[in-house]
Amino acid sequence: MAWSKAPGPEAKSLLLTAFRQALEEAHPYRLTLRALPKAKPHLILAVGKGAAWMLRAALDRYGEVHYHLTLPQGQEALGLRAVFAGHPLPDGESQRAAQEVLGLLKGLPPKARVLALVSGGGSALWCLPLGISLEEKRALTEALLRSGASIGEINTVRKHLSRVKGGRLLLATPARVQALLLSDVPGDDPGVIASGPFHPDPTTYADALAVLDRYRLAFPEARRVLEEGARGRLPETLKPQDPALKRLSHRIVGRNLDLLEAAQRFLRGQGHRAVILSDRFGGEARALARFHAELVETIRTHGLPFKPPLFLLSGGEAQVQVRGKGQGGRNLEFLLSLYAHLKAPLYALAADSDGLDGPSGAAGALLTPEVWDLGLDPRPFLAENDSLGFFQKAGTLLKTGPTGTNLNDFRLLFVE
Repeated sequence: MAWSKAPGPEAKSLLLTAFRQALEEAHPYRLTLRALPKAKPHLILAVGKGAAWMLRAALDRYGEVHYHLTLPQGQEALGLRAVFAGHPLPDGESQRAAQEVLGLLKGLPPKARVLALVSGGGSALWCLPLGISLEEKRALTEALLRSGASIGEINTVRKHLSRVKGGRLLLATPARVQALLLSDVPGDDPGVIASGPFHPDPTTYADALAVLDRYRLAFPEARRVLEEGARGRLPETLKPQDPALKRLSHRIVGRNLDLLEAAQRFLRGQGHRAVILSDRFGGEARALARFHAELVETIRTHGLPFKPPLFLLSGGEAQVQVRGKGQGGRNLEFLLSLYAHLKAPLYALAADSDGLDGPSGAAGALLTPEVWDLGLDPRPFLAENDSLGFFQKAGTLLKTGPTGTNLNDFRLLFVE
């Protein structure tokens, strides 16, 4: 039964419980276990924020199998042997892990079966630069992340400056590869998840150069390599027509929509209306917040396109163009901008499903009417990109620690 008046503290509890329920139902162990192939692989390669649970599911099914696991530093390995590498910026361990994986694949016979368990974060965790130093690759990655470039644009550059991304790992082995993927990208393109180490890449060196031009990034060392590639002097990434793809099969085992639908089922089970707006919202976090705020005000004023009360769910991945010296993440920036645009208080939650929203140390935060009662001015915080500072003052940060999964962003708003 839907509320007929302000729900008070019950709304906050529902937001938090819906998020926890979504993470539980879309857990990578559960998603992977039901998608594993029948044939036991000769080698398992696991990389990304969801890799430990994905690998645990595979080992529970197959028993002892030779494996290689790469995880972000600070994440729980569940008792498994792992290389802990840098994220979101690659480090020396990222390079070592990529070299080890490349060596394992090159040594396999044609009839060998490889199970690749790939989840978001793999772009940084497997990093073997092509023609540039690791230091240049780190600096370029950081500049792209701060520029507001989309994940697709960032990966276009990373693929063309890498020996392992953009399908190059498939080209490096004669073995058959079956990939199971947790998607952390809008649209669930397997070539974008972890920069597609086994999947075809339709982009080119010229496309990568265009990204650097679009965001006015110099990086002469990287530009030299990309210009050489654009002139045909370097091998391209794996292309969609390549015969090597006959040795690849893949399945998306988990995606952002799974997360949203799990929360929707929970809320409906509690007797509340819940609408999923989209699982692939992108663009700048502030523009996305303004869209959500305008939709909320239209619902409140006209009952269009939905009659209140109801919950609004959305996912995808926004970007933040960093102009100030503050700290935060795309979900915190979204909520801060939502607060700035709304005419009246509401309950809202926005969080990254991996438990870490950018470098903030929090998964995300909550908006509640109590935040409005504090009378905080959002403008100086927005000017400095200091969404973390704002929600520290508000006292509504959501801290989960690493969740062991990565299914993109989760946003939930209650409209009275």
